[in-house]
Amino acid sequence: MKIALINENSQAAKNKEICAALKKVVEPMGHEVYNYGMYTADDAAQLTYVQEGILAAVLLNSKAVDYVITGCGTGEGAMLALNSFPGVICGHVEDPLDAYTFAQINNGNAIAIPFAKGYGWGGDLNLEYIFEKLFVEEGGQGYPRERAVPERRNKTILDGVRGVSFRKLPEILKELDQDLVKGALAGEKFQELFNANCQDDEIKSLVKEILG
Repeated sequence: MKIALINENSQAAKNKEICAALKKVVEPMGHEVYNYGMYTADDAAQLTYVQEGILAAVLLNSKAVDYVITGCGTGEGAMLALNSFPGVICGHVEDPLDAYTFAQINNGNAIAIPFAKGYGWGGDLNLEYIFEKLFVEEGGQGYPRERAVPERRNKTILDGVRGVSFRKLPEILKELDQDLVKGALAGEKFQELFNANCQDDEIKSLVKEILG
């Protein structure tokens, strides 16, 4: 699985620590981590939580990655931004139980973590435990297990509702403020990572057009 890490400006200083915790947990599982930044609070490309949503949607819809780890101070803004786009189901995850139940019940493809809320001594351990429980098993198996059938049925219903509610991502990107979109894709390593992994020619072409 290809897992992207995205940090917005208010929590960019924690990027190195978050990335280290993520890699420590998921690389032994055989997953790959792609760090899309922000890398420091002083990065030239300053991402807002709204732009996290745009970037995550581009990465997931193009299949450049399979999963996105992101967040903001409270995690709420990032979650709302990501869930504003097709092809993205983002859960708000504050602790390992949130991570496990979201993965098993809702089987999404992104989480938003409150990187400022209660983040102090032991914050790195909490991150490791979150990532462990998020990826410890294949998602969508149900919790408790006897609820697996109705939970999968509800997820299928939700996917159907979202399929009707959303337009295709390229249509949305074209109608958004182009400076906003360009800023979301302006990270130092975005083009290098994205171009190497994108599997959707339409989105790849549109991104190239947006970035000039």
